[in-house]
Amino acid sequence: MSQASALRAPTVQPLPPTAREQALRPEVNQAHVRFIGLGKTYPGQAQPALQGIDLNIRHGEIFGIIGRSGAGKSSLLRTINRLEQPSQGRVLIDQVDIAPFDEDHLVALRRRIGMIFQHFNLMSAKTVWQNVELPLKVAGVAKSERQRKVAGLLQLVGLQEKHHMYPAQLSGGQKQRVGIARALVHDPEILLCDEATSALDPETTASILELLRDINQRLGLTIVLITHEMAVIRDICHRVVVLERGQVVEQGEVWRVFGAPRHEVTRTLLAPLQPRLPAALQASLRASPASRSSAVVLKLTLLGEPELSALFNELGGRVRLLQGGVETIGEHALGQLILSVQHSPHDTYQLLERARRWAEDVEVLGHVV
Repeated sequence: MSQASALRAPTVQPLPPTAREQALRPEVNQAHVRFIGLGKTYPGQAQPALQGIDLNIRHGEIFGIIGRSGAGKSSLLRTINRLEQPSQGRVLIDQVDIAPFDEDHLVALRRRIGMIFQHFNLMSAKTVWQNVELPLKVAGVAKSERQRKVAGLLQLVGLQEKHHMYPAQLSGGQKQRVGIARALVHDPEILLCDEATSALDPETTASILELLRDINQRLGLTIVLITHEMAVIRDICHRVVVLERGQVVEQGEVWRVFGAPRHEVTRTLLAPLQPRLPAALQASLRASPASRSSAVVLKLTLLGEPELSALFNELGGRVRLLQGGVETIGEHALGQLILSVQHSPHDTYQLLERARRWAEDVEVLGHVV
């Protein structure tokens, strides 16, 4: 079956963007996966798991889905391969609505969408080779083709020398590599990752993320992942969406969302990545100045590398850098500075206005003597 026929039921027709959509939202033409007014309500639950989801995932990008527990992340991910049937709205793959697909076309669709899981889902009585080969056997692929495919995939994930071993003999990272190889056996166009690194230690997580990044670049796969680890999103994703109670509350390029989160939920989720104030400074902060010699403490978030001398001159007075740093997300530099400003000729309101000329976000943390 060809790629086109695998994704299309005979009675299904593409739904091309309207002229208005093309004018206002040109990204729909680049959408690999598109959600339109998506909703999902489970029987016996009054609160919808998903509601009003309008979202586009582009060809070849690594797209992250984050949110608190119960926000609807898994439900949204599983609508892409229709393991979950939406209650309202549409899911389009390459502008084709997958809702009318019958069982035969769903099987074909799911072979075009690989999936890896948190707990690997390997068969303990089968070797690494047999675990990867099994989906090909089920699909009726010839033995010679199975051997060629499995050998190539094991080399891709770095397990060619472990092909004879059983899951119990592997580390957690090696088991996940088997899961990734198995997810790629049908040459999918989309790879879904359901908490794929949550059971791994930090070093192993980094190696799996590097493998996923390599697969994305080498094979041109669209990767959609959900995780509760914000560092994973920061390190690998191009764009991210934040869910809360089944709704989209924030979305955008990772460097922008992480650099200047707008929604309270996003700021809460990203808090573990933020550097903590030194305990002594935290204890000395006061809501209002105790005297004329008090200094105001500002937190600045900058999208780019700061020019400190020019910034300090802008603020005036005696400026001290209490804490700060610059990190790179993607190809973008993000800076965060904690400054104390003393004896400035400008009042607090004026300081904020001047700081905003340089920073994406400015916050008054308090005052210290």
